[in-house]
Order: sequence, then structure tokens, then C-alpha cells
Amino acid sequence: MPFNAQLTVNNSSNQNKKGNNNPFNKTNKPNSPKGNKFNPIWIYVLIGGLFLAFSFLPNSKPKDISQQKFYELVQEGKVKEIKVYNRKRAEIYLSPEAKKELDSKGKNKNIFSVPGGANYVIEDIGYDWKDFSDKVQELQKDIPEKNRVVLTPKKEQTDYFGTIFNWLIFIGIFGFFWFFLLRRMGGQSGGGAGQIFNIGKSRAKLFDKNTNVSVTFKDVAGLDEAKIEVVEVVDFLKNSKKYTDLGGKIPKGVLLVGPPGTGKTLLAKAVAGEAEVPFFSLSGSDFVEMFVGVGASRVRDLFRQAKEKAPSIIFIDEIDAIGRARGKNMMQGSNDERENTLNQLLTEMDGFATDTAVIIIAATNRPDILDSALLRPGRFDRTISIDKPDLKGREDIFKVHLKNIKVGNDIDQSKLAAQTPGFAGADIANVANEAALIAARHDKKQVDNQDFNDAIDRVIGGLEKKNKIISPEEKKIVAYHEAGHAIVGWNLEHADPLVKVSIIPRGIAALGFAQYLPKEQYLYRTEQLLDSMCMTLGGRAAEKIFFDKISTGAQNDLERITNMAYAMVTLYGMNEKIGNMSFNPQTEAYAFDKPYSQNTAKLIDEEVRAIIDKAYKRTLQIIKNRKDQVEIIAQALLEKELLFKSDIEDLIGSRPFQEGEDLPKKEEEKTTEEKK
Repeated sequence: MPFNAQLTVNNSSNQNKKGNNNPFNKTNKPNSPKGNKFNPIWIYVLIGGLFLAFSFLPNSKPKDISQQKFYELVQEGKVKEIKVYNRKRAEIYLSPEAKKELDSKGKNKNIFSVPGGANYVIEDIGYDWKDFSDKVQELQKDIPEKNRVVLTPKKEQTDYFGTIFNWLIFIGIFGFFWFFLLRRMGGQSGGGAGQIFNIGKSRAKLFDKNTNVSVTFKDVAGLDEAKIEVVEVVDFLKNSKKYTDLGGKIPKGVLLVGPPGTGKTLLAKAVAGEAEVPFFSLSGSDFVEMFVGVGASRVRDLFRQAKEKAPSIIFIDEIDAIGRARGKNMMQGSNDERENTLNQLLTEMDGFATDTAVIIIAATNRPDILDSALLRPGRFDRTISIDKPDLKGREDIFKVHLKNIKVGNDIDQSKLAAQTPGFAGADIANVANEAALIAARHDKKQVDNQDFNDAIDRVIGGLEKKNKIISPEEKKIVAYHEAGHAIVGWNLEHADPLVKVSIIPRGIAALGFAQYLPKEQYLYRTEQLLDSMCMTLGGRAAEKIFFDKISTGAQNDLERITNMAYAMVTLYGMNEKIGNMSFNPQTEAYAFDKPYSQNTAKLIDEEVRAIIDKAYKRTLQIIKNRKDQVEIIAQALLEKELLFKSDIEDLIGSRPFQEGEDLPKKEEEKTTEEKK
């Protein structure tokens, strides 16, 4: 799509995963002694190198000789003896004079040759033994009898040295693969040097009193309700007597559920920093292995280590990697290793010999696919929902992330929180970091409000493309497109309040965007959804009215209104003909078998099309009635490229509807060009 015509703040899902600041990686390890220790692996390297060297160096085997050359040597009387093995292979021994002559010419030197060994060899004499003997005797008829060559038949000869040498090479290659490849399959597994015999060992990282975990509950903001639940678990481990005296039992398992970036793993890090008990941390994928039975073995080893150090905590991140519901995705007749691992986990969590001193904390953002046996009380007694923070939560999160940033006195966390509805904790961390980077890029000593505004735009719309070349015609289309969004939303009662509208290119393909400030609400009425659809169609309607043509710039808008219309009809029961029915396409039961007939599917499509057509006609009428306002805003965008709410109020007057809360305004009365 050439440009995204509309972009709201609550659709942002960018996260900044700062792996380098992971406090779990900060361990107090003793300094290793100075100097290089001898590594026995070099012995294997030396042995392997010798085997390879001997395999390429010349050996004691005599040189091959052609029969024609052999006959010439026999006729010249230079052959002393011929040994024929198995009536096929002939070894030729030269006379001392002939051997000395060849050595002087450098044609028969071999430092690895056996003293007294054969000089030449014919692998196949090509004759029967008697014929070969007669041929040799015929060649020597002119040679005195005392100087004639002696033919000696020999029994089968076995090359023991060559056989042993070949076997040693094979053993050396096998040993190389064993020690340098197979031994790595265990990786950094616990309980050993990572050899293949330790492949079934747990890969959990242990954090105990000797490990410096700097994250505490003070570093976790915006999760007050979830913190209360988890703090109780930590308090039980520290002061278990006050609970057991009343007959209470601590939950065996706590499941953290929420969208990505909301702080599930951060909360687990805080537990590790506060609990002061052994804390085992690993991911669900650490149990997965290509070998059958390895996952279950690792589960057993993990719980064995946890029981030995009880009371202890096990944290499994992304547990959906092994906790997926059983029997739904398994191929018929296959042995599902993941299911075996899950069965072992279920047994360890609440089996016949369960240790109550081991507490399981797990995290996932896909609770709908987890096995029901895993979620029942007795295994995961508590399911803690961690949602995106509200206004107060975002303000607290900003306070946490701004502690380590040099900010100016004009920074107000409440205003920043109001500008970032729908942001998760990771998004806010990304905004704070981007603001610091932008300020450093401009050689500032402190981070000011303008840096945070630019950072929010960067997270929402992407990187500003200052060097992107846009033709005047395209720029004009974008300006009227964005002006259409702004004016339609400005004149609809239930539309989200406008913050700014821009035609500055951002992101991969966005040539402009309009930013709105959604209200903090969880329920939406039909009127709100319809007004939102009209606002989204404002760009396409403006193009149609002012240019009598349409462009591909509304592709993102059309996707949004189509999804919204289908949700109204199939999910929320907001259609009279379909009625109060909900068909969730994300439910696994509906993946292959639709829960409605073909006639109903046709009716759904017709109703969706009717809703969109009605919204588009309404939007066209709004644009026609306020064509002069669209013209004013579009021309202002072509001149300044960026307009805030206050700029629009100066151009066309205040919005005709009362807004629930004050929106952030420009901190200084500067033109857009001066800000840029």
C-alpha cells in the first residue's frame, strides 16, 4: 500500500526488547585463575592430525611397473627375484647393482620403504602361473644360468599393516565426531559438561542467594493487581507459618496471562529478586528435542533439582510451547513427543508424590490453546490476567523508565500517559529510549517534550523518511486524503478526538497518517463503531469527490473497515438479520468446519457489504457538505506538512462536540517548519 491513511495510537504494538539489560545475566562468578590450563581436547586434535598426515604420506608399498618395462629389466639381467602371490600378484626384487643404479638416478627413493622389500610390483600378471614362468625363462635364454632370475610361488599374502592402519583411521574419524559433535548436543545443560549422556538434563538457569538479580517489585509499575497476587506467593515462602497456622495452603501454580510486552517476564524477574529462594528459569521450548523421551526426562530432572533445593520456584516462560491442548494437532499413528512432555509435567505438578514446597510460575500470551488439565486447580490454582495499562498505570510506568533518563523540568508524565493510550509496558520503554536517542542525536543535554513527541510518532508511524521523493501530484492526493480523515472525524460525535495529521512519509510505505486519541473504554456501542468506519473511509471519499478518481492509498483503511464490519455481524451480534449469534473464526473448532450453512455465509457477506456501503455513502455526504473545510486543511498540509489539533481549531473552528478530556497541545507556539 502506498500510504496508510489512518493510524490510531491504540494499534501500536512495537516493542523494544533490551536483552543487554537482563538482570538475570548478572551473576557473581569467581574470577578464573590466570594462565592457560591444559585442555585434553588438544590430545584428540593431535591424534587426528597424525592419522590424516599418515593417510596422505607415502607408505612402504612398492611402485607399480608395466609388463613391458618388467620384460626389459628381465632381459637386461637386472631382476634378482620374483615372488608371485596367489598366482596373480608379482613382486620384483632388483639386483644390488640395478638398485644402486636406480637410487643414484633418484627414481626409486622412498623414505618409508621397508629395508629388503620389493622394488616393483605387478598387481595382475595377466597369465597363468606356468605361462608366466615360461615367458620369464624365454626372456633369459641369453643370460648365464647363474644370473637368471628366480621365480618363487607364494601363498596368499595379507597386508596386516594396511588393514590395521585403515581401521585406525576409521576409529579416529569416529572419535572426532563423538568428541567434537555429539558431545555438543547437550549444549549448556545442567548437571555436567554437556556430553550426549546429559541430553536429558534440565536446561533451567538457577538463581539463588549467590546470584545478583537487581529487579524488584519497585521496578514493576502498572501491574498493581497482579503484584498483589504474586507478592502473596513470595510472602508465603518467607513467612509460611502465618498461613499454615490458619490451615491455608499456598497455590501450587500461578499462570501469568496477557498480551506481549505487558510485563509477564518482568514480574517473574521481580519474584526472583524478592523471593530469596532458589529460582529456576527456563522457556517452554527448552523441553523440546528431536529425540523421543528427552522432554519428559528434562521435566523430571528439573523437578528433581527443585525438590532438592525446596522451597523453590520454577518459572516457565512461553509455556504454550509444551502446554498446547493434546490430541488436536497430532498426526494419526505418530508419536507426539510434545504430548509426552506435557503428560510428565502434569504428573510432576500434581501427581501421586507431589512436593508442595515447589511453586510453578508460568507465562503465556496464548491461554486459549493450553490444555484444560494444565489449567485446573491443583496445578495452576491462580490465573493472573495482565492487560495493557490504563492511564494511571502508564503514568507509573513512565516514572519508572524516566528515572535513568536526564529529562527537562517541563516533562509531565501524566501528559505522556495521555498521549499513549493502548501502549504496553514494552512500548513505553521503547518511547523513553527513543526519546533519549533523539535528544542525543541533536546534541542536547536533556530530553524535552519535543523529543518525546517525536519518539511517540516514531513508535506509532515508523521512521520519518525525509529523503523520500514524492511527486507534487502524489503529495496533493495524500494531503486531501488525510484532510478527509480529519474533517469526517472532526464532525462525527462518536469518533475519536484528533491529535495531529501529517503528510510526512513514515515507516515502510506510509506517506501520511492521522493520529487520534481513543477514550479509555472497554465497551463500544454500534454508533461508535459506525462513526469510526466513516472516519476511516474519509480519505477514500475525499479522493473520489475532489479528483473523481481513487488510489491505492486506502488499502489499509479498507482492511480495517472490512474487519470491523465482519466483527459487528459475526462476533458482536450487531445485525438484525443474523441476530444475536457469534462465530469466532479464531476458535480451533471452527478451523475446518464452519458453524453455519452456505446460505448464512452468503447472508453475512451481503450484510457486511450493506454496512460498508451505507457508511461510505454517509461519508461522501459529510465530505460534500464540508468541502470547504477539507480544502482549507489540505492546503495547510501542503504548506506545513504537519497540523496539530490547535492548528485545525485556528483554521476551521472548534469541534462541534464536547470532548471528554483535554488533549495534549503544542507546548510552544511555533510553526511546523521551525519545529522541523
